[in-house]
Amino acid sequence: MELRRAGSSGLTLSRLGLGTLTWGRDTDEHEAADQCRAFLDAGGNFIDTAAMYGDGDSERTIGGLIGTLFKREDVVIATKAGLLTTTGARVIDTSRTDYVDLWQIHTWDVNNPLDDTLSALDYAYQSGKARYVGISNFSGWQSARAITRQESPPGKAPIATLQNEYSLLNRKIENEVIPCADSLNVGLLAWSPLGRGILTGKYRNGTPSDSRAASPHFAGFVEKYLNPRSARIVEAVAVAAEGLGYSPLEVALAWVRDAPFVTSAIVGARTGAQLRGVLASEEISLPPIVRDVLDEISA
Repeated sequence: MELRRAGSSGLTLSRLGLGTLTWGRDTDEHEAADQCRAFLDAGGNFIDTAAMYGDGDSERTIGGLIGTLFKREDVVIATKAGLLTTTGARVIDTSRTDYVDLWQIHTWDVNNPLDDTLSALDYAYQSGKARYVGISNFSGWQSARAITRQESPPGKAPIATLQNEYSLLNRKIENEVIPCADSLNVGLLAWSPLGRGILTGKYRNGTPSDSRAASPHFAGFVEKYLNPRSARIVEAVAVAAEGLGYSPLEVALAWVRDAPFVTSAIVGARTGAQLRGVLASEEISLPPIVRDVLDEISA
């Protein structure tokens, strides 16, 4: 799998990242290990998690794989702070690693001064607890403000990455976030490149009983894109996939992964079999004319 550098930093990530939103809840430890093994075998090196995923179970599951499935130094582990767990309780957990490769602020906080938030990144960076730091789900102006504040004085933790949602169904970051990342030379990590699962085509004829939209804790997350506009884009992706001999998933993922400004597209799966299907997209690339058509339809 191709490795890419995140902006001007020394952080190098596989162009697909392994998302672990469902680990420890919908994906048990055995399935998580199967996914991780398939991902590493395909050449991936980037695992993305957050303290709130599965109320901390995602981080704990990853901690259990360190030393048994992979060596700590062989994998880039990224996690996030700044959001409470879904139960509303504040939980402190230290899994079996004494540092993370990339520590990200999960979202902008209107109730706390930005300098207080950034000082936490500085401490983690200067103490060696985080090799790199980043921000997630910030708007364009918020990103620019945080990045430029971290450029000086010396000793500040430089922002290495921005992580935002990006897919054929949601291209809002093209307005401000992407120009910000490009201008300030910061890596861009795209979450939900499959439009929260909609772009796989699985919802074209209804809601499958085993899908996220049928799950009580993910239904609201998916329903945002169950609308006529999304349906038109999904049909265009399906037509392109049929013409190319690919699956809709492969077409939608390749569109995001090969965008010139994307460092890594983060993908998640419920089972190892699903992840292997996702990893098959590494073998394809979209003809420019197909990309142009999808650009136009999803604009």
